[in-house]
Amino acid sequence: MLRPINSLAPAVACAAILTCKSAYAEVHPITGEKLADDQTFIYRLLDEHSSIDPQIVEDVSGSEVVRDLFEGLLNQDAEGNLVPGVATSWEVSESKDRFTFHLRNNAKWSNGDPVVAGDFVYAWRRAVDPETASPYSWFMELMSIENANAIISGEMPPESLGVSAPDNYTLEVRLSLPLPYFTQMVTHATTFPVPAKVIEEHGDQWTRPGNMVSNGAYVLLEHVPNERSVRVRNEHYWNNEETIIDRVESLVINDENLALTRYFAGELDRTEIPAGQFPKLSAEYPDEAHSFPRLCSYYYSINLSEKGPLPLKDKRIRQALSLAIDREIITDFILAGGQFDAYTFTPGATAGFEPPMVAAAKMSQAERDEMAKALIADAGYGIDNPVEFELSYNTSEGHKKIAVAIGQMWKQKLGVATKLRNMEWKTFLEKRSNQDFEIARSGWCGDYNEASTFLDLATSNSGYNDSKYSNDEVDRLMAEAKLLDDPAANYTRVEQIIAEDVPLIPIYHYASVFMLDSDVGGWPVGNVEQNWYSKDLYKIAE
Repeated sequence: MLRPINSLAPAVACAAILTCKSAYAEVHPITGEKLADDQTFIYRLLDEHSSIDPQIVEDVSGSEVVRDLFEGLLNQDAEGNLVPGVATSWEVSESKDRFTFHLRNNAKWSNGDPVVAGDFVYAWRRAVDPETASPYSWFMELMSIENANAIISGEMPPESLGVSAPDNYTLEVRLSLPLPYFTQMVTHATTFPVPAKVIEEHGDQWTRPGNMVSNGAYVLLEHVPNERSVRVRNEHYWNNEETIIDRVESLVINDENLALTRYFAGELDRTEIPAGQFPKLSAEYPDEAHSFPRLCSYYYSINLSEKGPLPLKDKRIRQALSLAIDREIITDFILAGGQFDAYTFTPGATAGFEPPMVAAAKMSQAERDEMAKALIADAGYGIDNPVEFELSYNTSEGHKKIAVAIGQMWKQKLGVATKLRNMEWKTFLEKRSNQDFEIARSGWCGDYNEASTFLDLATSNSGYNDSKYSNDEVDRLMAEAKLLDDPAANYTRVEQIIAEDVPLIPIYHYASVFMLDSDVGGWPVGNVEQNWYSKDLYKIAE
């Protein structure tokens, strides 16, 4: 049953459908391709998104929706380069710790109100305010915004954050130290503006259809939890005349094989390829099956907090668990979609960083297995004295296949018994963040294209350090890296420490592996972050 909505939603929908039809009725203005009459893009999601509130969302799928509904200071183009969003230009002070953004005067909210600098000030203060409980408040601290740390800690009021609006179309940001990649970070959803008066009126219900007011290329028409989300054109969006896709639908389909069936039935324009099926599908559908490097790492977090099991406090056991994983079996046979074996946390696709060749990567798998057996025996365990761990993952056939395979490797080589525990997405996120796990499946996609977006997760105070790992040298090196013109040596050392301490087990670096209907144009295959925007897509006439 559809959730009841108030009278505003039908009015918005009619406006979007009837008056927002693409100006390019026949051909694409750049490519010259003939455009389809129906400009609807439908894609599959594995799980219900965590939120569509910019300051609350914490997952990739939710951020994809948020990028449709809201627009920040800057966007990315098809290659991942920065392009104007609400801001048309910016200036940096000589000391490189002051940024001034100049906002366009034609940006509007979906209710027709102008988007002003004060909307960003409100949103950024909201992100660091402890009362908001933003899962990404730590990101604002990573941005080095003045006083962010003290506000998050409750030592200063949100009004003391280093961001101000001297006038409606000027945003000034003060940093506690220079940060060369600061502008890359403002493409992240946490930094997007939100409408203060709407939030104050509706509270935590402000993101519901009929309540939500947004400033992106689309508005929320419908949301049925765990089923679908529908966005339609925002007639007040400043670049609405150049937007081609009229309607975007994301469908929650937990079963990846069912999703593939629905794709071939013509019900979806895009869906992920199930583990192991890329070679076959690529051969049969070369124009639709895609695989290319992505700025993401798949890894297992190890609970080192007081809640974690005592055996995992022993570094030798953690090292043995990592060494015993035959990553080639996972990437070449289980996944088979172009993924890369991972022995470091930071992917090789990261701009300006070459991951170091750590010791394990230089060994053969036979050598890794022998060392793993020696390490776990030295710790007092093995085939004759097994240790048992619980491995948690969010419900997915692909995650299950990997967990089963790794559990078998641990059993056969080390005598480790593995109890698998799967959970739906939101429950899984909550339990992992509360350290209610022993070993947990984790994945991290870069919030910006620089190595610190991964390695900061290993610092003691990181909001996504689910292992609760703490190493003084890592903290020092990462803090120092922010002050260096070339922090590569610091990053290399941190990777070496992670490989030695094993607070997490890197398993593979992602590839984007999906089916995309050949009539969809504009997909940003050159953007390793895969920050895509529906406003940049289009449907080609068949």
